[in-house]
Amino acid sequence: MDHHLLAIRVFARVVETGGFTRAADSLRMPKATVTKLIQNLENHLQTKLFQRTTRSMSVTEAGECYYQRVIKWLAELEQMEGSLTKSQAAPQGVLRIDVGGSTARQVLLPALPDFIARYPQIQIDLGVCDRIIDLINDSADCVIRSGPLADSSLIARRLFPLKWVTCATPAYLARYGTPQHPCDLEQDYPLAHYRHALNDRIQPLRFIDQGKEIDILHRYQVSVNESNAHLASALAGLGIIQTFRFMAQPHLDSGELISVLDNWQLPDEQMYVVYPSNRHLSAKLRVFIDWAVETFK
Repeated sequence: MDHHLLAIRVFARVVETGGFTRAADSLRMPKATVTKLIQNLENHLQTKLFQRTTRSMSVTEAGECYYQRVIKWLAELEQMEGSLTKSQAAPQGVLRIDVGGSTARQVLLPALPDFIARYPQIQIDLGVCDRIIDLINDSADCVIRSGPLADSSLIARRLFPLKWVTCATPAYLARYGTPQHPCDLEQDYPLAHYRHALNDRIQPLRFIDQGKEIDILHRYQVSVNESNAHLASALAGLGIIQTFRFMAQPHLDSGELISVLDNWQLPDEQMYVVYPSNRHLSAKLRVFIDWAVETFK
């Protein structure tokens, strides 16, 4: 029965990741083991679950129907086991979380000792980067990210609001002057732009003026694709930047940075913890999500 249950779990992961190799990597088992388990499952069901060639793999109609039933059953099994064992009271195992650099440094890591004290049997594997990952293929249990969801198959729990700030060093403003309107930045103000890690596109400075959005994409001294380095570029006097206030606040308080154009800021964004809707919610993931919402709300 244990072997058959493992085959079912492996089957679900192959469907979710879209391939035997990705499933094997995410489950940390040899690809040959994954292949053998799927073959045994197909023999047991006397049904072909995947169409496989040397170049591609696809789920058969029978396989898709089986998957839709399997994921519901796995979720129910997880909940049942959680209620009958100590796993709900003492969740354990490795929890893989992906988070942006500045959020990790200033928000999550300072708070994690509290979570670890509550749940000492959970190990945290923290992936830190500004690139938005694929939750399924990159094998993360959840991510902490800002902005709207681009994938309707994901579930997001709100953590806290994010306010924007436009800022520069006192020395920079003494040299170039303090802008009075966003359009002033199109003149002789060097900028330090943020460059998206995923698509390498420059993010313009954005402002709201009388209900209209103004985008400023002027010449820049430097562009950076990581949030901590982007903040460091402003502290080095390389240009005006636009960033989340929680990142800049310590430097605003110390006087290292000065906020400008406060009357034209964008509306708040939201920070979320995000996880797949089609993956059963394990006890370790459930307690982390609840803890994060409680801690950061």
